[in-house]
Amino acid sequence: MKKIRLPPLGALRAFHAVAESQSFKRAADTLGVSATAVSHQIKLLESVLGCRVCERSAQGMSLTESGRVLYAGTQRAFAALEEATTQVLRAQQPPSLTVTTTSNFLTHWLVPRLADFKAEFPAIDLRLHTSVERVDLSQRTVDVAIRYRETPEAALHCTLLYTDRFIVVASPTLKICKPEDLQAVTLFHVENRRVPAAEPSWENWQKRYGPEGLNIQTGLTFSDETHALQAAVAGQGVVIASELLARDLLERGVLTAPFNMTLPGANYYLVATEETAQRQDILALREWLLRQMITK
Repeated sequence: MKKIRLPPLGALRAFHAVAESQSFKRAADTLGVSATAVSHQIKLLESVLGCRVCERSAQGMSLTESGRVLYAGTQRAFAALEEATTQVLRAQQPPSLTVTTTSNFLTHWLVPRLADFKAEFPAIDLRLHTSVERVDLSQRTVDVAIRYRETPEAALHCTLLYTDRFIVVASPTLKICKPEDLQAVTLFHVENRRVPAAEPSWENWQKRYGPEGLNIQTGLTFSDETHALQAAVAGQGVVIASELLARDLLERGVLTAPFNMTLPGANYYLVATEETAQRQDILALREWLLRQMITK
């Protein structure tokens, strides 16, 4: 069978723009050429095909039957070309890795270490997502999660990163040295701590360590740990905080941990689906997190 000679791509592109906009002028604006140039391309197309593809009248432009058939073909063809071009361009972009975690972990631990990650893995486009709700990794909206749990999730690939504990922290300006000193300062309470099951509250602290006369019903209540830590840095009171999240503030000397006593915490896990757990960028993130948790 004799191979069909296709019309020039420029002529097909001009026709597609005319058919989409129903106007030679609007098609010319879209293509960045003159209406006369578009008209020449349509005439060339009709010459190659040997039939009219559009009609002009006082009411405007309309497609002929042949034009409607051709337009259905150009819609499919240009859509396929756009999709193929998108795929080619996307393949040239750095790989992206979307991580979801809590706002507290992101603010106090991950963000201060991002420069180190980017220096070690400049080709990985790290994207950060925060949510108080559990994100379903099977939906592929994110790649991995850093979760705070007491046990791993059976249906997912979980790597234990760190076993946390809770400590009392305060500004060194408060000069807290012994448990009895807590009676003279404002106690900060943090709501919505879902894990661990034995909540790191002043009630549980008093049961373990006292002092007996500590009034745990008074103080200030915060909806998240970040604001409580900021208030503690300002010297406004004391808070029972995650040792991991308070670590940088303690190392900088803006907070102090006056006691050796602790309350049990939960575990930080890096969580991925079994299908994606061995991806090279996820492996790189996992190894980096483990090193950072141990050394810093």
